[in-house]
Amino acid sequence: MEKKIGTMRDLSKGKYVLIDNEPCRVINVIHSKPGKHGGAKARIDAIGLFDGQKRSLMGPVSQNVDIPIINKNSAQVLNVIGDEVQLMDMTSYETFELPLPEDLKGKLSEGVEVLYMESMGKRKILRVQ
Repeated sequence: MEKKIGTMRDLSKGKYVLIDNEPCRVINVIHSKPGKHGGAKARIDAIGLFDGQKRSLMGPVSQNVDIPIINKNSAQVLNVIGDEVQLMDMTSYETFELPLPEDLKGKLSEGVEVLYMESMGKRKILRVQ
């Protein structure tokens, strides 16, 4: 799998965490003070990178969490077919299709280079380069 192990203590705003087997970006971290018994607790709020859903994770700060490995690569647009974009990776020359993001409609045409991210077997177009 494309992940590594970290602790909840290591997480901060803007970092990535795996919640419900979905890579997420941390948007908020709340630490609670330890009481008379037991250790400090942390609440992590995050948004899924590929589905946009808000997720939460609670537990002791020493709890192990999975941290996804996110790869960002550039690709060239080969063809735009309706709501699908056919891309070719600029380093491996692999071709694949991804859904066309709403904010990039009309901006993508043949020959344009885009930045995409890949994690946990999923891909998403981020922006035009």
